[in-house]
Amino acid sequence: QVHLVESGGGLVQAGGSLRLSCAASGSIFSADVMGWYRQAPGKEREMVAVFIGGTTNYADSVKGRFTVSRDIAKNTVYLEMNSLIPEDTAVYVCNVKFGVRRSYWGQGTQVTVSS
Repeated sequence: QVHLVESGGGLVQAGGSLRLSCAASGSIFSADVMGWYRQAPGKEREMVAVFIGGTTNYADSVKGRFTVSRDIAKNTVYLEMNSLIPEDTAVYVCNVKFGVRRSYWGQGTQVTVSS
């Protein structure tokens, strides 16, 4: 079992930046997929930025603005968000997957971007 705890969300003006952290209670060294999703009110959850193996994948809407990184030694995944826009407002949730059967989600952290 892996518990994920996100932090770093908050209220920021458009054009601002935030850095989210996702701390795992156990080792994520062998995870196949790790990264960030988000869900805005009334919308489906969408992938924002993930590692699949050693490769990063980004949603088109955040390319060039967001950067996902990880510190395996600290069992932590980060999301650096720059040039934030109101459309980025959502609950950001961390996910770690081991194969097809083990998938863990955090509780999420709210990001609100004001115009």
